[in-house]
Amino acid sequence: MTGCHDDDEFEKHLEEDPDPQLDPERSPGLHTDIEALEDIEVSREDVTIGEATPEELAASDTEPVEGDAVASLLSDIEHGEKTDRRRAALELKDRASTDEIVAALARAATTDDDSDVRQFAVEALTAHGGERAAAVAVELLSDPDPWVRAEAVVTLDNVDREAHEDDIAAAIDDDHHAVRRNAAISLFKLRGEEMADLLLEQSRDDSERVREWAAHMLGGVDEDRARERLRELTDDPATVVRQTAERSLDVDPGRFRRQFGGALENDARLLPGEDRLNRMPDL
Repeated sequence: MTGCHDDDEFEKHLEEDPDPQLDPERSPGLHTDIEALEDIEVSREDVTIGEATPEELAASDTEPVEGDAVASLLSDIEHGEKTDRRRAALELKDRASTDEIVAALARAATTDDDSDVRQFAVEALTAHGGERAAAVAVELLSDPDPWVRAEAVVTLDNVDREAHEDDIAAAIDDDHHAVRRNAAISLFKLRGEEMADLLLEQSRDDSERVREWAAHMLGGVDEDRARERLRELTDDPATVVRQTAERSLDVDPGRFRRQFGGALENDARLLPGEDRLNRMPDL
């Protein structure tokens, strides 16, 4: 009997105090005017918790190399072990831009045999900006790893989304949810309500993360068909999609478009099967 009582109390707790990570404001942030590199999500919803080794879990911790000289980091990213190369890429993101750093990051992003190093390197390149970063990102849109491709879209969005609109638009047809979602977020910043047809299509995507963001951005489409679809999405199987659709029905479309930045409210929400490693680099 004690077990049943505990279960009842747990269910009551969930109803009265739901998990804040399920709040859509922690994913598609409705009340933000941020427009920066952090705007686009890179996550991994198809990786199982518990598969990461201690070495991999420590790879994003740059504290051990924070005091290292640039020369040491450049050596690590070229010749170090996998974890050292990852750390060096992330740490070089925050160092003053030089031709040597940009060249090393570009080389790592396009040639390293570890997909995380490539992903971290292109993220770091984004912070340094410029034509080299954009050129590398365009090349990486065909990388075999989807998370590298998703990060490449982030880079193009940040460096110059208008100049690379066609490249970003091509990523809409990617076979991976993260790339499709990132491309749609970037294009919505450029096209606004012109994205209605695509967003309606993505609102039926197999991935709940794509449907979630489609529901969020449909809030900026002032059309009856968008509102009708949002009402349908309030019955979506995924809680986060339902909640996002409900919120989108309450926003003013014009104001939404003016304020849209795609910010992820510190990207705090994790879905089942995800862990922090699966969201690195921490955008």
